[in-house]
Amino acid sequence: MAATAEDLIDRRRLRRKLTFWRVVALAIAAIAIVAAASAYYGDGFAGKSASHIAKVKIEGTILEDEDLMERLDDIRKSSAVKGVILSIDSPGGTTAGGEAIFDAVRALAAEKPVVAQVGTLAASAGYMIASASDHIVARQSSIVGSIGVLAQFPNFSGLMDKLGITLDEVKSSPLKAEPSPFNHTTEEEKAMIRSMILDSYDWFVGLVSDRRGMSRAEVLTLADGSVFTGRQALEKRLIDGLGGEKEAIAWLAGKGVSENLQVIEWEPTDSGSGFLFGRALTDAAGRAMGFPGAGADLLKETGADRLFLDGLVSVWHP
Repeated sequence: MAATAEDLIDRRRLRRKLTFWRVVALAIAAIAIVAAASAYYGDGFAGKSASHIAKVKIEGTILEDEDLMERLDDIRKSSAVKGVILSIDSPGGTTAGGEAIFDAVRALAAEKPVVAQVGTLAASAGYMIASASDHIVARQSSIVGSIGVLAQFPNFSGLMDKLGITLDEVKSSPLKAEPSPFNHTTEEEKAMIRSMILDSYDWFVGLVSDRRGMSRAEVLTLADGSVFTGRQALEKRLIDGLGGEKEAIAWLAGKGVSENLQVIEWEPTDSGSGFLFGRALTDAAGRAMGFPGAGADLLKETGADRLFLDGLVSVWHP
């Protein structure tokens, strides 16, 4: 049956309505995506384009963190960032990791004022990174210090003897792949490791001496691995002031950074569907075990992240 004029008009009206609601649905979806992204990345895209104070959290065991160093470099390049707060809560970690982040902070501090604000703990490599800033503030009861280096290696030889296990090996020289957990450590092996430890220790002491404006002799009196409260650290000149973020902002104000600027945290970037899938699994595991926060923090919560340290480390074990 041929369509009447009224039928054609009704169909056109229906198409217009469907088109209108499709556009509305797409607009709502776009707004939802932008809102979700803004919530996920902190203060959103517009926030980082306006003048602000950048905040970077350095927490847990220190490793050679490429993502962190890229963020520090992005902050250095951003014309919107007027000052930087490093929020540090770390027992330390690998010496090489601390050195890499130290260098990244020094490059940043060459162009923008940087203040370190210590939370519970800034020890060993954590303190190394704090010393890269222009100014350090800590709570009165914060734990600061533990200047030193160590290498630890297990010895399973006694257990192997009990189990009747022996190890056969062929190597080019006596010190190759030593010390080994499968045999007793010789004095020659200990001397080799001790030489490396003392060389890195000498470098660490020189770094603190340079950054804190102290003589080497003064630093050596503090660099016996001791930790100090924030109040003690201030007295010993390992930090510059007591307080928290408010005091850090006040110091930046003295460097010409407006106290009225918003503090925006520059958070780690998550990428890759594989990562998201893995994160979902660790989220579930973390919740099942009763640990707060994201699954990526599960190793930190259990302290298991320190089991994977390799090489020389500057870390304080409570």
